Amino acid sequence: METKILKPTKENLQRAGEMIRAGEPVAFPTETVYGLGADGLNVAACKKIFAVKGRPADKPLSLHVANLETVEKLVKKISPAAEKLFKKFCPGPLTIILEKSEIVPDFVTGGKKNVGIRFPDNEIALALIKISGCPVAAPSANISGMSPPKNAEEVLKNFSGKIPVILDGGKCKFGISSTVVDLSGDVPKILRAGAITEDEIKNCL
Repeated sequence: METKILKPTKENLQRAGEMIRAGEPVAFPTETVYGLGADGLNVAACKKIFAVKGRPADKPLSLHVANLETVEKLVKKISPAAEKLFKKFCPGPLTIILEKSEIVPDFVTGGKKNVGIRFPDNEIALALIKISGCPVAAPSANISGMSPPKNAEEVLKNFSGKIPVILDGGKCKFGISSTVVDLSGDVPKILRAGAITEDEIKNCL
């Protein structure tokens, strides 16, 4: 397989979206780092993410969305705390964990009852998600255990010959992963520090 780096033209975004609908993984930029995306409701497609990355099977995937209406379909309930964070920081570098709805496959969440939701602040990512017509599972586009890539060339070093397309959006704005906040329990927990600080989360809540 030849891995192609493509500029995010309308035609190439359409092509990449068609690949995701067909169950293929595609790398694309976000404001944090580059992600390796696939149809987040298609187990066979998500298995390709795990295979390409060498990702442990019990490590869940978060789902990227292009609007908040989609979130309502993916989770059982959007809590008041989640509403505050979505309103304040989304689109943005934040992943919010809530109890998943039945349409989210257990495989995608590593057998867990919760799912991480991310609404990226990147025009290319949002366009790709909309064209794909599905929530896009997209961990960072690196081999598991290695540093997340900040540009298309770094993605190519990781996945040359393993994925069909990398959408080149230049260098990522933040260069560090999203902040992960678990709101599935009674007390909010920050599971991963990232582009949004703990103080910003606390002040919002």
